[in-house]
Amino acid sequence: MLVWINESLQMNLTKIEMLCSGAAYCQFMDMLFPNSVPLKKVKFGAKLEHEYIHNFKLLQVSFKKMGVDKIIPVDKLVKGKFQDNFEFVQWFKKFFDANYDGKEYDPVEARQGQDAMPVPNSATSALNKPPKKALGQAPQRPPVAKVAPKLANVSARKPGMGGGDEERAELLNEMEILKSTIQDMEKERDFYFGKLRNIELICQEKEGEGDPTLQRIIDILYATDEGFVIPDAEEQEEF
Repeated sequence: MLVWINESLQMNLTKIEMLCSGAAYCQFMDMLFPNSVPLKKVKFGAKLEHEYIHNFKLLQVSFKKMGVDKIIPVDKLVKGKFQDNFEFVQWFKKFFDANYDGKEYDPVEARQGQDAMPVPNSATSALNKPPKKALGQAPQRPPVAKVAPKLANVSARKPGMGGGDEERAELLNEMEILKSTIQDMEKERDFYFGKLRNIELICQEKEGEGDPTLQRIIDILYATDEGFVIPDAEEQEEF
């Protein structure tokens, strides 16, 4: 798998875990579908987790743009664990083979000579451990995403595109990234709010039992930031 990646993108990855930066996937998408990823925004030398997340956000926007029906497990991939990254790259290889038309592509020129060998910090411990055998967990791999036939006919870059159009396209890409980030944050907020609500209901059921531990949990649930004043009913009615 690493041989395929290194030969295709002229990179020098030595571990599957190094795919946790997301940069290689972004460039493969550019190879398959030109202009689907703004390569100059990709952090090919990413070393920090927030930089990996940035790259995967670009990949998510690209998937959505091209109609790729696949959820990217960003939270798992950026941790740099072998198994998670191995399973995802296996899926991606099948996806690539199903859509690549064999056209010529210069990966170094496309990424404008950026250093393409990340050195993950968060994955250091994982890199030093021997990888677990992937065969035992193979049935758990997600199925290959269904890709619309229209993907093979995606138009190539327009050499005559003006600077204004290119800038507009970049702004639209940034908007898509922000929208995707907001959606993820809202989902996470609702998820944890639901957990807190369930805890609150359990506490209310047992509130009359005089359990000091239970009371501490209730106090934590209803605690507010210092200086915050809860508006009374009359003030709320004014709004």
